[in-house]
Amino acid sequence: MKKSFKFLFLLILPFLLFVGCAKTPYTNRTQIVMVSPVQESQMGYQAAREILQKEKISHNRRLNALVKRVGIKIARVANQPDYKWEFFVIDKDVLNAFCLPGGKVFVYTGIFKAARNEDQLAVVMGHEIAHAIARHGAERMSMIQLSRMGKEIISQTVLKGSAYGGLFDTAYGLGEQFGVVLPYSRKFEYEADEIGLYLMTKAGYNPREALRFWQNMLRLKRGGSQPEFLSTHPADQNRIQRLKQLIPKALKYYR
Repeated sequence: MKKSFKFLFLLILPFLLFVGCAKTPYTNRTQIVMVSPVQESQMGYQAAREILQKEKISHNRRLNALVKRVGIKIARVANQPDYKWEFFVIDKDVLNAFCLPGGKVFVYTGIFKAARNEDQLAVVMGHEIAHAIARHGAERMSMIQLSRMGKEIISQTVLKGSAYGGLFDTAYGLGEQFGVVLPYSRKFEYEADEIGLYLMTKAGYNPREALRFWQNMLRLKRGGSQPEFLSTHPADQNRIQRLKQLIPKALKYYR
């Protein structure tokens, strides 16, 4: 029994030493983050290097200038002086964009099928920059670490030597995926939509274009999305309804 308690203490000790509470900008949601901003930026920098080595970067001057112009305007109002913002266009027909911790933003050329003007591109850039300044990546890693710690604690104390260990592992894995990872991923997406809407509006872009952008995305997908509860992202129809509710609030930032 003493060994179990010793093991439990050693397992929890890193959490006690490194866990920190933070709040997301604009939404003021309390977060538990176990990754320091320095660690987070280093991981983002390393990931960016790997992406630049394997992906084909677009040399389209117009698209690069457009992405950089929109990105700089939104990054300026995001007000994160420690972030080293860089903006890249990946030459691939994919409806996607992403931002790595620390401010490395990548936009696929395919997204321009849905982002048909500068304001609609600002919807995309605002959303991705919002993920970075809300530290969603670090929060997701922290949640998974805590979940794995919980599993280890139960395995080493309650179920140690039990014949039900394999069954518990399977059930816990499913619970983690559908009860933690996917719901919180969707929550982060909704939150990035909201924060991104405020950022793009503060940067001088029209928040009403967010509805048109997501309507374009909906048409392009032609109903090919999987059910929301199985996805890391909300259903486009739900995002549109949520954004309709947020636009009046975002317009307060409109210059």
